[in-house]
Amino acid sequence: MNSKIENLKKRIIYRSQYRGTKEMDKLLSAFVSKYIENLKEIQLIQLEKFLEVDDENLYKFYNGVKTDYLFEDNEISNLFKNFDYIKK
Repeated sequence: MNSKIENLKKRIIYRSQYRGTKEMDKLLSAFVSKYIENLKEIQLIQLEKFLEVDDENLYKFYNGVKTDYLFEDNEISNLFKNFDYIKK
């Protein structure tokens, strides 16, 4: 596979696992693990941008609470909104 895409995936995986709060580490790493291998390059770019949003706004967005951040209406934000996280 393309090394550019592999490097992008590695950055995304790392960023999803090391957020700053354990709750978001777990939620985002589970989300990324579920979808990363099936995403196209444009979706990976969207996901990398999505992960730049702070934890508080991502958590609110996931839980359907009004946020201070205007999320793009794209496949990644829709997947995340509908992601069913099962705590282990």
